Amino acid sequence: MNALNRRQWMGACIGGLAAAGLPAVAGATGAAPAFERSAWPRGTPTPALATLDLQGQAVRLVDLKGRAVLLNFWASWCEPCRAEMPLLQDLPALLGEDRLAVIALNFKEPPQRALRFVAQTSLSLPVWLDPLGEHARNWGVRVFPTTVLIDRRGNARERVRGEVDWSSREALGWVERVMAA
Repeated sequence: MNALNRRQWMGACIGGLAAAGLPAVAGATGAAPAFERSAWPRGTPTPALATLDLQGQAVRLVDLKGRAVLLNFWASWCEPCRAEMPLLQDLPALLGEDRLAVIALNFKEPPQRALRFVAQTSLSLPVWLDPLGEHARNWGVRVFPTTVLIDRRGNARERVRGEVDWSSREALGWVERVMAA
């Protein structure tokens, strides 16, 4: 990415965070993006989610009941999304694949583009597709990445907007709490 494109991208990200009411906060190095963690809106039911995966197979969120789920809305054009993927990918092995599923829900990209990203990055997370952006709308996603933490009963508990270091003690605590709920 050249300097002009990077500047435009950063402006769009910061503008998107501001539009979503998120602070554009830099960390100690000046490079850490901001995130906002909030409870799932009280009285708002967890939306149903049925779509296709990258292999064209029908997949449903309800089929993951019994495990906590991190549902990550992402796109290959989103640098913070790309940065999060390796950390998200490691979570099920670290915390127990029988207890936690991480699903990467690709936003409005052709399946070939998502497949190319998966191949280039050796991503092994399940990738589901949101070709029209309807699932992102249903889940209230306006900032990428957005991750929804869902308990073992299939209830959305928290939403995290923006890039997170999922290997941090803080983020692991969020995941462990939703796994225990």
